[in-house]
Amino acid sequence: MRQNRKPWQTPPIKPAQQKASAVQTPYYLIDKTKLRANLEKIAWLRENSGAKSLLALKCFATWSVFDFMAQYMDGSTSSSLYEVRLGHEKFPGETHAYSVAYADHEIEEVLACSDKIIFNSIGQLTKFAPQASGHIRGLRVNPGVSTSDFDLADPARPFSRLGEHDPADIDAIADQISGLMFHNNCENDSFERFDEMLTLIETRFGTVIHKMDWISLGGGIHFTGPDYPLAAFAARLKTFAETYGVQVYLEPGEAAITGAATLEVTVLDTMFNGKNLAIVDSSIEAHMLDLLIYREPAKLAPDTGPHSWMICGKSCLAGDIFGEFQFATPLQPGDRLSFEDAAGYTMVKKNWFNGVKMPSIAIRELDGTITPVRDFNYDDFAAALS
Repeated sequence: MRQNRKPWQTPPIKPAQQKASAVQTPYYLIDKTKLRANLEKIAWLRENSGAKSLLALKCFATWSVFDFMAQYMDGSTSSSLYEVRLGHEKFPGETHAYSVAYADHEIEEVLACSDKIIFNSIGQLTKFAPQASGHIRGLRVNPGVSTSDFDLADPARPFSRLGEHDPADIDAIADQISGLMFHNNCENDSFERFDEMLTLIETRFGTVIHKMDWISLGGGIHFTGPDYPLAAFAARLKTFAETYGVQVYLEPGEAAITGAATLEVTVLDTMFNGKNLAIVDSSIEAHMLDLLIYREPAKLAPDTGPHSWMICGKSCLAGDIFGEFQFATPLQPGDRLSFEDAAGYTMVKKNWFNGVKMPSIAIRELDGTITPVRDFNYDDFAAALS
């Protein structure tokens, strides 16, 4: 790991040499070379800002690459008992626990698997105070603003249940916690917007932040993007940490894995019904659900050429459509396609809808070879039911 490399000195990623793969489609293919490009920026940021980075398992939880990622990151953060246990068992480093609400029967195991526990409300902090006594405790704070364009994903939506919002209420219990978590950046690729919202947080909650030892600024900040002003971001984080005397944490999810995985599929059949249709051995409902929820098309590259084709999934859902794309030549059964950005909020949401075979998981190693790591079959399908 070369943490002292300047961000502008990171070498461009060369397309990995395509080697024959024995893995049957559909499968998710994680490319370690592309993954490392994101991770090197995360490590550079840690060195130049002092901020620690925890992988957000709600976005990506494929633990076959956790040891590799842990060379560049400081640990993991979770949204449930199972995620915190996975982070504790599989991701070296710190393990932070957070949940919108902990159940009585979960709390002991959550505490046993975590270094820090973050409560969503003062009510839960108070309820579990006896069990969490002596544990490092934090509280989620909702500053009332976010960068989300989707009401479904907006943590600052009206009547939001995500965190406490009153500075006076939080200040009243400040002696019971040592940290705060702000998670209000959602797909935010604008440093200016991040800076603006952090300033708002300082204005509203600065008094109580001064009483804390650590602050998590959550995830959703796309600071590993190609044009993001990483040096300015590092300087802002460092100034914030020094001003308040706190350890800053970030919780990158997509920032850690953007562009690092594809969904590999095969064309099974072609049809024409006013448009050229190609049916593949996969399903956007089952294998790229986040895109369907937000009504976004999948991505194919290069997506150029004179032939337009609608790529359709094999489930019985009428709207099981990956999108319309351009090709140099007409598609035929047996053709292979690769959907991009198939890691974040994709692999964690895969499901058994229609009994469509769940994609296998494979890794393209740094030398270009492909290693199969997980296959799913009928027994897995049956075991998920009753």
